Amino acid sequence: MRALQQEVAEAKAAAAAAKATAGSGDGGDALDLKVKWKGAPELSSADGKFKFKVRGRIMTDYNGIDQDEGITGEGDISAVELRRARLGVEGVLFSDWKYKFEIDFAGDETEIKDAYLAYDFGKFEVRAGNFYTFNSLEQVTSSRFITFMERAAFTEAFFLDRQIGAALLGGGEHWSLQTGVYGAPAGEQETFWTDEMAATVRGTVAPINNDTSVLHMGASYRHRDAGELRGSGDTDLFEYRARAADLHLADRFVDTPDIGESDDLFVLEGAFVYKSFSVQGEYAQLRTDVAPSIADLRPTYDGWYVDASLFLTGEMRNYEADAGEFGRTKVKNPVYGGSGGWGAWQIAGRYDVVDLSDDAAAITLAGVSCSECGEQKTWLIGVNWWLTDYTALKLNVTQSEIEGGFNDGAEITGVGMRAQVDW
Repeated sequence: MRALQQEVAEAKAAAAAAKATAGSGDGGDALDLKVKWKGAPELSSADGKFKFKVRGRIMTDYNGIDQDEGITGEGDISAVELRRARLGVEGVLFSDWKYKFEIDFAGDETEIKDAYLAYDFGKFEVRAGNFYTFNSLEQVTSSRFITFMERAAFTEAFFLDRQIGAALLGGGEHWSLQTGVYGAPAGEQETFWTDEMAATVRGTVAPINNDTSVLHMGASYRHRDAGELRGSGDTDLFEYRARAADLHLADRFVDTPDIGESDDLFVLEGAFVYKSFSVQGEYAQLRTDVAPSIADLRPTYDGWYVDASLFLTGEMRNYEADAGEFGRTKVKNPVYGGSGGWGAWQIAGRYDVVDLSDDAAAITLAGVSCSECGEQKTWLIGVNWWLTDYTALKLNVTQSEIEGGFNDGAEITGVGMRAQVDW
């Protein structure tokens, strides 16, 4: 008995010493660590000055596409792909400094996505690194939260993507403002002698923003100048093109040659949400200065869409006014073992147009073939099953009609399916 009592006393003493060593110094506090579950563990210090979270997403797709081979010359597609496979980290340092770094491994290649450092001072933030230019509600809303599998066609046609730069961001309960200056995208910065340049500004207002209703309005502008390539010294002229049927594995049947030396993009955006119902639309106009070596032309290209969606199970799209974008929808009755929930069911439709036909004949006469400079009109119907806040299954049925150019009269029809998870 005396030997056992001695062992218990020694064990208690060792435990007390370990607790005192791991604590904050007074011998009574636990580890200086808090853990929250936000799709994945988020670790933070007790005072909130430091945070760290592993983030990522996986999106596995199937595309079945009839590409109207008799007109386009391109065969049908029935294939799967790992559309996105991302892994990264994000966090906070000393309360005010934020960072984010994410790599995409899809397609057996690595590509840097968001990679930036930011300083937060109240309602504003200064950011430097690789991140989206600010030009469209559809584009700044994360691929995790967009209604359809792919964004509207004009976002691809007019190259709304990440580039290396610096930006000022601000926002509040009813407004947001973002402006930035950029060079080349990550992965292309070593191809230029003189970097391509872009400058953007975007502002949004939400005069209605409450628990049942949202009214969003916004506008943005971007100017770009093409860069000068290393070695040859040639200007890396801009090209404008979009995939058919708004599916990622489809070919492109509206496509300009490399013609743009500089361009100006204007975008108007709007959205209205009332409880489970949502309608959203944007109009984009791009004017490009054709390189003088080709012709003295300034064609104008257009893109626009309108979509509507309804949650049959009562959910509401989550609007984030301080960023002017939509975020994660909260599923009322998630599906998991023993929950008995049905998840969130959403039906949606979209009409999407991109027109790259302006001055096609004049460009061709100038000696540069513009055989695919046409217009594409796309209908989509979508059904989304959000099993939880972090998992979803999506189905898109779509058809594109091509007018003008070599592919005039083609009808591209397709079915897309996606299984996605993020953390």
